Amino acid sequence: MPVDPPNKAMLEHYQKRHSRLYRWLRPPRPLIHNDSEQSLPNCEGVKLWVGGAAGTVPVGFLNIDQQPYSGVDVAADVQALPFRDGCVAAIECDAVLEHVRNAPAAVKDLVRVLQPGGYLHVVVPFHQPYHAYPADYQRWTIDGLRELLLLADCEIVAEGIRTGPTATMLSYVCEYCRILVPAPLGKAAYAAAGWILWPLRYLDLWLNRKPNAHVLANAIYILARKSETASPA
Repeated sequence: MPVDPPNKAMLEHYQKRHSRLYRWLRPPRPLIHNDSEQSLPNCEGVKLWVGGAAGTVPVGFLNIDQQPYSGVDVAADVQALPFRDGCVAAIECDAVLEHVRNAPAAVKDLVRVLQPGGYLHVVVPFHQPYHAYPADYQRWTIDGLRELLLLADCEIVAEGIRTGPTATMLSYVCEYCRILVPAPLGKAAYAAAGWILWPLRYLDLWLNRKPNAHVLANAIYILARKSETASPA
């Protein structure tokens, strides 16, 4: 599957996000991560960070993105990765699958390149406003994401929420403020709401521990392991 040509609008978006003025004016993010989330274990071998875009990925990971931004090691479509079967030890796929037209095909190819026993950590949105980077197709419950990975011949190691109910509410309120005012003032209204409301995010230090927090989770995760007996793709 061919890689899309460079997206100028997306490149400008990432350049703006890394500008000094943007960093000064941007309110703190309305979320905190669940401290009980299980991340990728330490693995020897090739490790992929899928969807790192123009950001910085952890040391030891190859940054894989659809677009050949600065800092991207391999420009490739996650639905057709340019790696041989079973050559990767671990993969981080964070906030990517909602932007992929065929998520099952993407998961299948991620698992294809994993070695038997290799790990895949997936984070996807549940309750989040629409965000087209460059497109936005779907949302998942924990049950839905689990089924997606089980069908790809994975074993579930851990699952849960990444960001909780307060993050959900704050993100929707900020977007509501953006929509509420005339379009030229939308970004300012979003930023103002973010600066006013962001301290509330710490409520999730408590709410993330509640057994029903997943009902309004902002994002969810699953840590999976490729079956040792998985058949070749």
